[in-house]
Amino acid sequence: MKTLKTSLPLLNAMVAFEAAARHGGLTPAAQELNIAQSAVSRHVANLERQLSVELFTRQGNRVAITGAGMALAEAIREGLTTIRQAVEELTEHDSDTFVVGCSHDLAQAWLMPRFGLITSLVAEGRVLLQTSNDYRDFDQPEVALSIRFGEPEQWPDLVTEKLFDGEWYPVCAPAFLARHPALATEEPQTFLDVPLLHQATPPRAIDSWQSWIGTDRKLEGPRFTSYMSMIHETIAGRGATLALAGFADEQLRRGQLIRLTKASRRHAGSFHIVTRKNAGPLVRSVAHALLGSVGTS
Repeated sequence: MKTLKTSLPLLNAMVAFEAAARHGGLTPAAQELNIAQSAVSRHVANLERQLSVELFTRQGNRVAITGAGMALAEAIREGLTTIRQAVEELTEHDSDTFVVGCSHDLAQAWLMPRFGLITSLVAEGRVLLQTSNDYRDFDQPEVALSIRFGEPEQWPDLVTEKLFDGEWYPVCAPAFLARHPALATEEPQTFLDVPLLHQATPPRAIDSWQSWIGTDRKLEGPRFTSYMSMIHETIAGRGATLALAGFADEQLRRGQLIRLTKASRRHAGSFHIVTRKNAGPLVRSVAHALLGSVGTS
């Protein structure tokens, strides 16, 4: 028993033939499909050989469609139209959704105070915030814009614009500083004498307390895989921590946290707004608004 796979020609061959029939030539079909003219010719020849039917008559470099070719082209066109309409109907309910991707911590610490800025620009559609720590999730075609940490070379096929540096510095709650006034001296060694809260990074990572203080000794204190959980503990006055610039702006503005040093450290990477090269005016408008909001909330 024949199946659709065994009884029908390959879809690529049918698409190439339909384009050639519609344009009346192989070259314009190749231009439309962005493939070589020889590839279109090969697809048509394979189709004729499989069907044992002449679809074009050839005179030198010129071709003319036959009656059998016209009938097949019309059938293919109707079939592709039906498929396209079905796909459009299946995806229509999500076509007006503006998807923004970023990590959960970035969303909570920086993006949410600006979420209204995005929804005000996406006036005729819905905004969907997609959070993930795996940036590959943001490579899906439905994601209009994402915010990622790293260096532009990591995403060579995308457009990146720096949002803010990967910069960090020590912070604590006002009540904690009142209990440990020596921290105001900005001497790194003073942190050895106070409770510390740690991000779950390797001990000698560039953004660890060991690195900041300049010590190899094991430092006590709870460790957090969630940046925001660590910040909530810091606000509660249970330790000093290393906060990311941009992430801590809101808490610093409200007086929930105090920056303990003028000095800061930086990663090689930065936070970037990442979009596609063919991004439309709405995506560019949202990206521009977010870039302009840096330092505000």
